[in-house]
Amino acid sequence: RMRFIYKTVYNVFIFYRDGFRNMTDWGKKAWIVLVIKLVIIFAIIRLFFFPDFLAKKFDNDSERSAYVRNQILNIK
Repeated sequence: RMRFIYKTVYNVFIFYRDGFRNMTDWGKKAWIVLVIKLVIIFAIIRLFFFPDFLAKKFDNDSERSAYVRNQILNIK
């Protein structure tokens, strides 16, 4: 069973590796743009627009969990 999983993962890797090697210049540029956009969305925007509110407001995990629990249970 492990051998089957290993072989399947290996075959999928070879499939994508060969596909990227044989890709046209336009396709490679499109993938570069896609990767850059994902980095911007998940790394840079997260830093500026989603600050770690709980880490700034509370000192330890028990205070954070109590705050979250109270917020969930006291929904109006």
